[in-house]
Amino acid sequence: MMQPLAFTLAALVLLATPGPTNTLLWLSGASAGFRRSTPLLLGELGGYLSVIIPAVALLAPFLAAHPQIGLALRIVAACWVLFLAYALWTTGDDSRTSSEITIRHVFVTTVLNPKALIVALVLLPQTGLAATIPWIAGFSLLVVIAGSLWIGAGAMLVQLSRGARTSLLPRRIAAVCLAVFSFGIAGSALAAIV
Repeated sequence: MMQPLAFTLAALVLLATPGPTNTLLWLSGASAGFRRSTPLLLGELGGYLSVIIPAVALLAPFLAAHPQIGLALRIVAACWVLFLAYALWTTGDDSRTSSEITIRHVFVTTVLNPKALIVALVLLPQTGLAATIPWIAGFSLLVVIAGSLWIGAGAMLVQLSRGARTSLLPRRIAAVCLAVFSFGIAGSALAAIV
């Protein structure tokens, strides 16, 4: 079983790694500011917990017996992330309200993010749900901390570039990152098939 310090460090490294959810948090920080983006942390935390709790309780034995379902989940995740990349790339600066990143966007992206399964099936002790609750509570705190840092990084980008013509730059950067993540997820699923 992983010790608390090792778990904390591993979880922080995983949460600090750029990915689809972090890209959305960063972009929201850049476009809406830190304060207006903090409710998105509820979507991130809800997304993680919606995957982790059932995975700890039920999913680990089921996925071991049915690996093709895990592959299908990766393909769905890749399609969602690619859709978000397309939406970000094609949204102009003049339609900011229609392209606002919502709690729902962050929630769905986090649910489809492979990081949640890594936490549930690799980092957390496989000792049953009741024994895992303190670990899940600690992970929840780490999610809020790391997510806040991503939002803050996006908000800081805007502060540093005040006056420069960069209104579409954060969206374009985020769209390219999401497309790369999408192809990475799809590639890992295809590699598992071959």
